[in-house]
Amino acid sequence: MKPLHFKTISEFLSFRHLPKAEHPLICVFNLGSLGQQDWSLAEPVNLVLDFYSISLKQNFPAKVKYGQQVYDFDEGVMSFVAPGQVFGVEPFPVASHPSGWMLLVHPDFFWNTPLAQSIKTYQYFDYSVAEALFLSEKEEATVTAIIENIEHEYRANLDTFSQDILIAQIELLLNYSQRFFHRQFLTREITNHRILERLEAWITAALDGDEGTNHGLPTVQAAARSLNISPHYLSEVVKLLTGQSTQQHIHGKLIEKAKRELSTTDLTVSQIAFQLGFEYPQSFSKLFKKKTNISPLDFRRSVSS
Repeated sequence: MKPLHFKTISEFLSFRHLPKAEHPLICVFNLGSLGQQDWSLAEPVNLVLDFYSISLKQNFPAKVKYGQQVYDFDEGVMSFVAPGQVFGVEPFPVASHPSGWMLLVHPDFFWNTPLAQSIKTYQYFDYSVAEALFLSEKEEATVTAIIENIEHEYRANLDTFSQDILIAQIELLLNYSQRFFHRQFLTREITNHRILERLEAWITAALDGDEGTNHGLPTVQAAARSLNISPHYLSEVVKLLTGQSTQQHIHGKLIEKAKRELSTTDLTVSQIAFQLGFEYPQSFSKLFKKKTNISPLDFRRSVSS
C-alpha cells in the first residue's frame, strides 16, 4: 500500500475533513469537539507527514499501526511521529466518541530556535516504529494541562511573544514525555525482561548459524529489526537491565561463545573467527584481546595447561 504523503498541515487537515488551521505551521485541536464522522475512513491507509505529530488519544474510532504493533486507544496513550515516518490507520466499525488532543507542528516553526536541533535528541520519536507511551491518570492530567496552554496561546491573537511562548510549552511537553517514558521503562519490567530474553535467543541463533558458514557479525540494527523495535528503544531496555549498550551485550555473548569454542574444540582461531561471523581473523583477535586482555591463543593455552 503506497502511503499518502502530506507536505503541509493544511493538506492533512483537508484530507481528514478537519477545521482549517489558524496558523500554517502549527495546529492543535481537541478530538472531543469533533464528531466521529470526522475520523471515519472507508479503508486502511498509510500516511507520511512532513511535520511532527504528537497525540494524546482515548476511545479513538480507528486502529493505529504504530510500527509493528497495532494500538486501540482505549486508555490515555501518546504517540509521537516525526517527519518522514510511515504510520497506518485502520478503521473499525465500533461507535465511539473520541477524546484527547492532537498537536501538529511543522519543522519550519522551530527555525532559528534551539528546539530546531534539540527536538532530534528526543529518542522516543524513533519509538514510533514500536512503542507508544501509556499514561497514568496523573500523567495524563499533566499533559492535558500543557496542551491546553498551547491551545490557548495558539488561538490567541499572535504577537511577537507568541512563538517563544508556544515553543517553551512544546519543549515542556517533550520533557515531561521524556520523564514518563523513563517511568514506563521502569514499570514495565516483565515486558522489558522478555525483550532481553528474545534478544539473547536471537544472538545465540545468530552466533550458532550454519557450521562452516560466515553469516556475518550480529549487529544492533539486525537485532532490533528482528525484534520489531527500534535500535534506540532496544538500547534503552538493555541499558536499564544490564548496564551495557546493546553492542556491548552482543560482544559479551560473542566472547562467551568464542571461549567455549577455544576451550572445547580443536578449531583454529581463524575457523572460530569465521564461524562467529568475522570476515578477518585479525578483527576477532583484536576484539577478544580488548575484552579479555589476552589473545585467543593464550586463552586456549591457559585453559588446556
